[in-house]
Amino acid sequence: MYDTARLFDLSGKVALVTGGSRGLGREMVRAFAGAGADVIIASRKLENCEELAAEVRATTGRKALAVACHVGDWSQVEQLAGRAYAEFGRVDVLVNNAGMSPIYDHVSEVTEALYDKVLDVNLKGPFRLTALVGTRMAEGDGGSIIMVSSTASQHPSPGTIPYAAAKAGLNNMTAGFAQAFAPKVRVNGIIPGPFLTDISKAWDMEAFQKRTATTIPLRRGGQAEEIVGAALYFASDASSYTTGALLTVAGGSGL
Repeated sequence: MYDTARLFDLSGKVALVTGGSRGLGREMVRAFAGAGADVIIASRKLENCEELAAEVRATTGRKALAVACHVGDWSQVEQLAGRAYAEFGRVDVLVNNAGMSPIYDHVSEVTEALYDKVLDVNLKGPFRLTALVGTRMAEGDGGSIIMVSSTASQHPSPGTIPYAAAKAGLNNMTAGFAQAFAPKVRVNGIIPGPFLTDISKAWDMEAFQKRTATTIPLRRGGQAEEIVGAALYFASDASSYTTGALLTVAGGSGL
């Protein structure tokens, strides 16, 4: 019999997840710890990271480190990487999950400051963190890097243009880093569609449900825990021969 449990086992691994205190990131942190990994939870609000870290320790017995980090800030990203290696001596799984997509009424109202902020969080931060961690992975025992993109990267709307452009850049970086850090480091991307996380609380849900009836074959938004299968696949040995890939998890939207 093939040992499928061992295929997804992360025992002895260390996983770093940005935007890890809520939404998709929180479910990935829980899943990685449940699979045996120690975890580093990074987001802007330290108290949220500490709350999840306490949950992880209590429910799984794994080590969990909470770190406050604004990934749009180059120096804070460098400090995050330094803290991870100072505490654990290694990072085996990196998930660039932190992101933001501010609402605006018209593209002419997008200020330079807003544009820069969106690109900094969604593209610049992941670039720097991947460069730092990926280099050390490649020099050491290898590892897996996961970029969390968006279906907006492939199907932009008028209200998501800067965000969509940044996420399209993230898709491109996935392929570039996969080549840069081969053969010891795998770099892949997940392209989520609409998930019903904290961000969806601001949506007009009645309008959303009507739209899903014609645009999403599965006729609904995703639940946060439904990202876990893709994340565990890319983080573990299950994807040992997969790099530079983009996996869409979107209920069939965009087909």
